[in-house]
Amino acid sequence: MTKSELATSVRDVLAVDTEAYTTEAAADADFVLSELDSGTFDNHQSILGLEYEFYAVSEDRWHTVKEDEFALARVPRRLLELIGFEKELGLHNAEMTASPQPFNSYGLEAIEAEVRGRLEAALDCSRAEGLRLVSDAMWTIPPTGETAHGYLTDSIEDGGVRIATNMSDAVRYHAMANSGSGAFRVDAPGVDLEAPTVMPESLITSIQPHYQVQQAMDLPRYFNYAVRLAGPLLALGVNAPFFPPDLYEEDLDPEWLLENGWQENRIAVFESVLNSVTETDKVRFPNDLDSIEEAVDRVADDETMIPMPVDGDGEFHDNFATLRRKHGTYWRWVRPVFDGPTRSQANARIEFRPLPAQPTVRDSMALTVAFAGAMEGLTRTEHPVVDLPWEAARENFYAAMRNGLDADITWLTADGSETDDLELALTDLLEHAAEGLRAVGLDREAVDRYLQPLQWRIETGLTPAGWKRQQVRKRLDSGDSLAEAVQSTQRLYIENQAVTLIDGDFTDW
Repeated sequence: MTKSELATSVRDVLAVDTEAYTTEAAADADFVLSELDSGTFDNHQSILGLEYEFYAVSEDRWHTVKEDEFALARVPRRLLELIGFEKELGLHNAEMTASPQPFNSYGLEAIEAEVRGRLEAALDCSRAEGLRLVSDAMWTIPPTGETAHGYLTDSIEDGGVRIATNMSDAVRYHAMANSGSGAFRVDAPGVDLEAPTVMPESLITSIQPHYQVQQAMDLPRYFNYAVRLAGPLLALGVNAPFFPPDLYEEDLDPEWLLENGWQENRIAVFESVLNSVTETDKVRFPNDLDSIEEAVDRVADDETMIPMPVDGDGEFHDNFATLRRKHGTYWRWVRPVFDGPTRSQANARIEFRPLPAQPTVRDSMALTVAFAGAMEGLTRTEHPVVDLPWEAARENFYAAMRNGLDADITWLTADGSETDDLELALTDLLEHAAEGLRAVGLDREAVDRYLQPLQWRIETGLTPAGWKRQQVRKRLDSGDSLAEAVQSTQRLYIENQAVTLIDGDFTDW
């Protein structure tokens, strides 16, 4: 699609009648609610899915200049098609969606095997192009010969439509970039970035487990547990303590950054970029749910950002196509989803979005399995943490964003007592995750294998973000500038990952 054709498509989207679109979404919500009453969205068992995002870097096979090694790289569209990955926001992004599987021992094995198998095949294909896919929460080395600021802000205008030069040609991404008013800003300690499009969001990558509940009417109860898992699991997974150095304010004191910088800036990027151009804070920590009706109505009533027209091909979910489209911009860190191409595949699920991409597949699976196991274990035992005040759960989340395993987090243990001992809280969480995993058929050896990488983080106090901070600290002490320290740390991250991504884990580093 040419830039001119893309601009025309964006204009068509922006011309859609927002009021009529909202009315259609409300009618779709009524349809979903009637089908929920009929049991259409129920499953015979819990089902688990996973979205896994990556970015590409140049392998610099000829080792021309050290500064060019592992620079961000655009992924050819034909390569994405060849490896079966999907487009994401930036030209450097690629996303794998694992097939949903029954939440039992065989289903978990199937998801892990699919991720490993498809990723290894993708790495083989990308290697021939001089590229490597990286599992990480934020890139810090811009493309060779470019700055991060230039890469993220470069755009052209066509008939009043702003087209980001380095954004995928999906119309919805460019419609997002033209639907707000004002500039898209990144608000994080020491960062100075304002862009004319939504491209700064392409700094970040994540993993997103999907948990399909058996009885759709029970979704609010599971959802409220997931809200309370967000902070503790984010604390275990933090992996984005640094931005590309040229995005920092000029003459920023590295010591100030180490003292005041956040450990999971991915959260700040997504919130500040999109909330800077919307009337409401569309990206935010979600409120508890009281009913299934509330879950559907929240999506229908959410501020409309991209009123894209929808086409149907006779599938079941075409009966609520506008609601599904609107759900695509219902940006909460935990969100309910109602979906299914056929009536028999209709499902109600929870998408858990706080988790950053991890150093290895095993670490990504550990967080995914811990989330699913905790959802099973906490709800089965009616764990009292669901009674933790929502305000405390929210503060836990942002404390984890800022400080990782050093965060002050409040938790209710199995006996109902309140604690601010994070190690005790995480141990309780993992014990109930293990109980949930055993309840769905995993033996003790399998449970230990899945959860051991997280247990190691608790015992050592070291997360991927903590590792990066240690490396930068060491390089600054050796006389490196902040830019040198951040980017040499990034190269070491990728070098370590090249050895451990498929078959190792973060504990090998």
